Amino acid sequence: MTELHDFGVAVVMISGDATVTASAVARTVGLKGALCPPGGVTDKLRLEDYAVFAGVLPEDKFKLVKTYQAAGHTVGMCGDGANDAPALRQAQIGIAVSSATDVAKSAAGMVLTEPGLGGIVSAVREGRLIFQRVLTYTLNSITKKIVQALFIAAGLIMTGHAALTPLLMALIMTVGDTLGMSLATDNVRPSAHPNQWRVGRLTAAAGFMGAGQLIFSLAILAVGYFVFRWDQRTLQTLAFLTIVCDNQATTYTNRERLRLWSSRPSTWLVGASVADLTLACRLATAGLAMAPLALAAIAASAAFAVLLDFAKVPAFRRLAFA
Repeated sequence: MTELHDFGVAVVMISGDATVTASAVARTVGLKGALCPPGGVTDKLRLEDYAVFAGVLPEDKFKLVKTYQAAGHTVGMCGDGANDAPALRQAQIGIAVSSATDVAKSAAGMVLTEPGLGGIVSAVREGRLIFQRVLTYTLNSITKKIVQALFIAAGLIMTGHAALTPLLMALIMTVGDTLGMSLATDNVRPSAHPNQWRVGRLTAAAGFMGAGQLIFSLAILAVGYFVFRWDQRTLQTLAFLTIVCDNQATTYTNRERLRLWSSRPSTWLVGASVADLTLACRLATAGLAMAPLALAAIAASAAFAVLLDFAKVPAFRRLAFA
């Protein structure tokens, strides 16, 4: 009960048992809140006033689920009997316990495989973890798409020629996808509140992170073009290294809503980073498929990651993005 409360999940008890029995069970499991008087399940019921509903008829269970949904709640219903089936089917997520009847299991969207209700807590936790990984992957993908398209266009305007060859673009997509897929294994924290997709906030957050990476990447390209006066092929190598390294930087800032060092990345994510950087640096220093160039972009991108991270935290807080 405490764990569900910590996850921002409100728990109520709906039982067909007598008031005395339902009250005793509620006290045993630590459920606090008022007891709804028998016959109190009406259309005018104030849901927030009660945590225990006793002596409830099967049709009233269904009615209560619909009432909570009409009030804007996402409802999970747990039951075990045939009389729970309509409510289990109506809820956004119906949960049948391991000993439930076949009718209840058929109506539910999830069936617990072990005795007790601990599986509900595990399901909520795992769902929050999966959501955070999907959210990070989506944020990362949007960020990269914004940067790569605009970088190529801006680089063409700045230098008068293509900033990347088709082969280099393919290499960037290959190493970027390898890194992106590894986010599915990353260490994340379950959110403290129920999740929902807020596409506007997600797009705004990705736009902020993408704008930061784009500005920095173009600044590096401008230094190579205006200060060092490098030729076209060397600038293309610089652009390749900059995008690869900056993609690494934004991946690590995107994966964490707080400071990038607040949690440890997964072994697979670190391994993908090492493999990608090793491949990119080896190609650049050896001049394979591009002009040879030193690796100053890596150090610059590491500094960029820290700077962007300090700007990210207040931006995400303002967007209420988590």
